[in-house]
Amino acid sequence: MPTTLSQHRINMTAPTTPKPPRKKPKTAATAKPVAPRKEATLHPRNRHTGRYDFPALIKTTPELAQFVIINPYGKESIDFASPDAVRVFNRALLKSFYGIQHWDIPADYLCPPVPGRADYVHFLADLLASGNDGKIPRGSIVKVLDIGMGANCVYPLIGYMEYRWNFLGSEVDPTAVAAAKAIVQSNDLSKVIQLRLQPNPKQILLGLLEPGERFDLTLCNPPFHASMDEATKGSERKWRALGKADPKRKLPVLNFGGQSAELWCEGGEARFVTQLIAESAHFAHKVLWFSTLVSKASNLPAIETALKKAGVLESQVVEMSQGQKQSRFVAWTFQTKNEQQIWRQRWVR
Repeated sequence: MPTTLSQHRINMTAPTTPKPPRKKPKTAATAKPVAPRKEATLHPRNRHTGRYDFPALIKTTPELAQFVIINPYGKESIDFASPDAVRVFNRALLKSFYGIQHWDIPADYLCPPVPGRADYVHFLADLLASGNDGKIPRGSIVKVLDIGMGANCVYPLIGYMEYRWNFLGSEVDPTAVAAAKAIVQSNDLSKVIQLRLQPNPKQILLGLLEPGERFDLTLCNPPFHASMDEATKGSERKWRALGKADPKRKLPVLNFGGQSAELWCEGGEARFVTQLIAESAHFAHKVLWFSTLVSKASNLPAIETALKKAGVLESQVVEMSQGQKQSRFVAWTFQTKNEQQIWRQRWVR
């Protein structure tokens, strides 16, 4: 079985006071080791710990006020079953915590919870640091490929604002690319976040990368479901978990939005991830660490088999949890320890 870095759970009640956007970080800061935790907590560097300060969020994003409710515990929150509420909430978080001044997505596109996405980015930073004397490589020297970035562009935004990494975001949906491009341009980030349309929707990496391109990391939030029917049932389960199920009420298709390419594909998550692993073998020395989220633990045995078949030399599984949802990501490399050491010399300035 792949090595487990650490087990981590995400507390969706999160943050007290928004922290101001960070100044440009130093080239190499030492990462504190992250030990396995018994209780649900966010990554130590994740900004979304504690409870949210809604008055402060509303001050930066006034339109959030109309979506604030009092939950059954008497605390301020939002209706996470409302796509509009989640979209505006994300806008407020990205503005307050990361300095993203302009952010919006088209209706019915995936609007992922920001804290969980931030955790993935921070654990990937730890992955790079683990072979670099505990120092996280920062700045434009680090290149990251976001596979299927979606219209929201959240991973590149967080990755750049936290570590100043440069990103290439890929997508099969022209509308999503256009929406992400609008976000990038309106925040003057075109020099550090590039976007590219994958011309063949049946391919992931093949036909996407250009000669000479190299990436320190890839990350991916794959389609989790095998059909739209399965995706819809998944949404209904979320509604019940949020206490929103009402047979007399017309429910939205999915509580966090999402187009078909974002939510499902033939064969579901297992098929997508195993294809990604197979295609990654063609770029064994173009990428240091490949990675992808894995929603269903039951898919791990098939993924392990695919990793062995592809000739992967090292792989790791990092467990995470967000509210009631269990998740994790798998990371793998085709490079020997010596090759990894040579690769890391690029980070030294």
